Amino acid sequence: MHCPFCRHTDTRVLDSRVAEDGTSIRRRRQCPLCERRFTTLEQMQLVVVKRSGVVEPFSREKVITGVAKACKGRPVSESDLARLGQRVEETLRASGQAEIPADEVGLTILGPLSELDPVAYLRFASVYKHYDTVEDFETEIDNLRRAALVTN
Repeated sequence: MHCPFCRHTDTRVLDSRVAEDGTSIRRRRQCPLCERRFTTLEQMQLVVVKRSGVVEPFSREKVITGVAKACKGRPVSESDLARLGQRVEETLRASGQAEIPADEVGLTILGPLSELDPVAYLRFASVYKHYDTVEDFETEIDNLRRAALVTN
């Protein structure tokens, strides 16, 4: 770790703590050359592996943008979408995997989206579950109805 003040190439860790949210580590460091102290925050970098093999950093904004398209014309607010994006990211981080296949990101979205808006869920699921026939939609609608009966 380079010192941000003098650019010395080595620093000493004085203290390490897990951050409040449990997803990162906060370290207090000191430079042996200039003796100044600073804090670093270490967080696991989530990356998405696309079908083509391309790897890119996970983006909560991309999740929200994709879901927003499925929610077009539906009574879903921007704050609902933001909460859904946060929930998806937390679920992916909790999996402990640093590399997440793109299909898994899409499937992780489905649970919270079905609770948020069933119509948007069907729109989104038709892409990620690869519906080929009307029967696929009917089966999914029947599953949604059964789930709604269980929760009510």
